[in-house]
Order: sequence, then structure tokens, then C-alpha cells
Amino acid sequence: MSALRQYLVVWRIPGAPVLLVGGIVARLGIGMTPLALLLLARDVTGRYALAGVIGAVYALAGAALGPVAGRLADRLGPVPVLLVTAVAHPIGLVAILLAAQLDGGRYVALLVSSAFAGATYPPTTAALRGAWNKLTSPGSGREHLRATALAAETTLFEIVFVVGPALVAVFLLVASPSAAIAGAAVVTLVATTVLARGQGMRGLARHPTHAGSGLGPLRVSGFPALLVCVAGVGAAFGAVAVVVPAHASVYAPGGDPDALAGLLLALWCVGSTVGGLWFGTRLKAAVSAGQFARLLAIFAGTLAALAAIPNSYGLGAALLIGGTAITPVLTVENVLVGRIVPAGMLNEAYTWVVTVSVGMSAAGNAIAGVIVDKPGRVPFGFLFAAAAAAVGVLVAAPPAAPLARAARAATAVRTPPDDLAVALPDKAT
Repeated sequence: MSALRQYLVVWRIPGAPVLLVGGIVARLGIGMTPLALLLLARDVTGRYALAGVIGAVYALAGAALGPVAGRLADRLGPVPVLLVTAVAHPIGLVAILLAAQLDGGRYVALLVSSAFAGATYPPTTAALRGAWNKLTSPGSGREHLRATALAAETTLFEIVFVVGPALVAVFLLVASPSAAIAGAAVVTLVATTVLARGQGMRGLARHPTHAGSGLGPLRVSGFPALLVCVAGVGAAFGAVAVVVPAHASVYAPGGDPDALAGLLLALWCVGSTVGGLWFGTRLKAAVSAGQFARLLAIFAGTLAALAAIPNSYGLGAALLIGGTAITPVLTVENVLVGRIVPAGMLNEAYTWVVTVSVGMSAAGNAIAGVIVDKPGRVPFGFLFAAAAAAVGVLVAAPPAAPLARAARAATAVRTPPDDLAVALPDKAT
């Protein structure tokens, strides 16, 4: 089956167009709100430091309560949770706009309203990945399309981080950060409602008796180990987001370092998109921890190589090439979640992935910032990112480790013998 035909087959799955297109639009707020909120808070407080605290409260509230929303989605089904949060989150954004207009106590009001808005962000990413797992379940006859579908979902998600900030820039040209936040509220309300009412979501069942309790998916064998890998990748992403601008400030002192940093990171995203589209057609559903470890090793190697590049032209080329490893890593990560976690805990499991990734990305930001704060330390920032990603290799590679055992057990139960051949043959696990 040709690459294009595989994606066309995924597109023709009942409900798939709404999941793919609606999934992008519904999550544009992820790319819009943090930037717009930072700019609005800066205008209100007059200080980037205070604005950064408000932005951090927004992000951390979402990360902290994401697993709660995921557990509710498992118990009640994702549709009611998406519909409620599709209304609650825009209310939080409107509260932010109202808080910015107060005469007194604006900072506290912005903190509270930002926390509410972050905590009520719809668990759209978890719901989408749960939907794709359901649509490509073993009994559907489409399990061979799971990796392709998740690669498409992961690759298209990259668009959010390109289009979202671009939309904020447009709002700034014609209006203000407040208008961008209002736009994010409208987009989230409308697109999330459409997505929740689409065929792909409506078919998802509730799991009131099987949904997680207590530690939920954290008790599932292999899942905590997978989260360690997620943490390493998240820290690496966060570090690169700081180190690349630091590199640009060194090698574009007479030009525009901010624009150069944006271009370099955009090249990284382009590489990720190309790699994801290719990889999604090469991998079947029966992934293994050994394959994940090899992809993590490639990703870590591309980050380490950045430390040896002394100019922006070379760095741009290296980021473009190295970016091709990003979406394959995330695709296999998402497939592994769907295979080792029971269906009744899947939404919560995916929200844990998002929570850990966001939290560790923030940690990577902070640590890399300390590293590159001193002259001549940019290469060490890239090496830190590589080391963070390499942690996952140590966790996923050993054949007797929990992640490898869980992946083997899931494959033995769910995958017919003739579906074990994949693009990256696994001999160790």
C-alpha cells in the first residue's frame, strides 16, 4: 500500500475527517492562549516576570487537573467532558479579560482566572488518541492502520504550534492580545463542540466499572516506566526551546535573533512533520519497547550533534534533519500507551502523558536557562537535552525491564502472528 493510499484509507474511516480537521481547530488555543496571555499580562503588570508567573499558573493548573478530566472521560465517556469543558474554558478566558480591566487587585484576579481557565482546558488530545485507538482496535479490522492514524494525528498536532502563534500575530496587527484571547475562546467553544458531537467521538463507550481508581493507570505494569521516557523527551523539548534562541543571540548579534530563533525552531517542526508522514506509513501497530529505545537513541543523538555546530546555517540544516526523529518517537509512544493500558483507563493515561510532558518541558526550560545564562555554554545546553532524551533509552532498552515486558505481553494478547513485521525489526524485545 502506497504512503498516500494509507493516509487516504485512514481519512475514509467513519468519523475520521472530523477527528483530523476538528482536532486541529479545537486545539488552536494551545498555540494561541499562552502567548496571548503572556502579552496581555505584560501589558497589565508592566513586567515580564509577573506575566511569566501568570502564564505558569495557567499551564500548571491544566497539567495538574488534566488526569482528573481524563478519569472523568473514562467514567462518563469523553463526549460530556468535552462539552462541559468546551463551555467552562471560554468562561475562564472571558474572566481573564474582565480581570485585566479591574482597577484594583488585577494581578490576583488574573492569577485566579488563569488558574480556572487552565484547569478547565478540554482534554481534547487524550480524547482524540483514545478515539483513534477505538477506531483501530483489534476487533475493528483496522488495527494495521493504528500507527498511521496516530502518526497523522501527531503530525497534524504540530500545525497547532505554528498556526496558533501566527494567529496571535494577526490579532496583534489588527487589535490586541485581548482580542487573541477572545478568538481562542470562540475557536475552543465551537470546534470542541463540533468535535464532541462528531461520529468518531460519539461511538466511544463509557467505562464506569473499569475506569481507574486510586492511582489509576499509574498502577499498570510498564506505564510508569513509559512516563519516565515521556519525561525525558519533554525535558529535551523544553531545553531546545531555550537553547536555540540562546544560540541565535550569539550568531545573529547584528541581525534579529528572535526571528532567527523562530526560523530555526520552525525548521525543526518541518523536519518533524516530514518524518512523521513517512514513518506513519512504515510502522504497523505491533510496536515494541526495543523500537522505542532505538528511536529515542536516534533522537538523543541528533540533539547531541547540535552541540558541535558553530553557526546558524549548519544548525538550521541539523535541526531540519534531526527533527525527522521527533514524530516517530511520539507516534510509538502513543501506540505503546494504547497497547499497555486497559481501554477503561485510556483517557486518563493520555492525560498523564500530557501532564508529564508539560511539566518536564517547563523543567527543561528552567535548567537549560541556567546552563546557557553564562557565555559559551550553548553547546552544554544541547548536551543536556540529549542526556534527558537518553534517559528513555536506558528505561526502554533492557528486555527484562517493565516497559519491554508490558509491550511484549500486550503484543502477544492483541496481535496476530502475521502482524508482527514492522519497519524497524526488533530482535531484543
